[in-house]
Amino acid sequence: MQDAITNIVNRYDLTGRYLDPKAISELTTYFDTGLTRIIIAELINRNAANIVQDAAKKLYAEQPELLRPGGNSYTTRRYAACLRDIEYYLRYASYALVAGNNNILEERVLDGLKDTYNSLQVPIAPTVRAINCLKEVILEQLDPIDQFLIEEPFKYITEGLS
Repeated sequence: MQDAITNIVNRYDLTGRYLDPKAISELTTYFDTGLTRIIIAELINRNAANIVQDAAKKLYAEQPELLRPGGNSYTTRRYAACLRDIEYYLRYASYALVAGNNNILEERVLDGLKDTYNSLQVPIAPTVRAINCLKEVILEQLDPIDQFLIEEPFKYITEGLS
């Protein structure tokens, strides 16, 4: 896993260049938003169970067929697996938020996930919707000025699955 600093320094090191104004600007943004990213991650940590439950309620209110016989969340075991996966996305999105880098999402979440879901016949569209529900639940709890920080990790996951 790389954070924003490691990513920037490695990028410049590989080409043998000094940090230019663009790199300095990226680092400045990372440091300027650092405390806010940590505060948001702490909010997620403190409320993770409620965030997951609220996102699931939102998803199943919009797509109740998932809970009916034949739906992918039908049976207690499948429902629990869906909640587990939703929690998994939330946890890794919070890591990416703190790192200021989506590298961990590629390594630990997206690498092979779409193929796995397809082989298990797990529909991608409700999964993407569940991830967006997580984002929406968190956005409701944030000051509008800080909302851009949470957008990126969730967008990265949904685009990677789509």
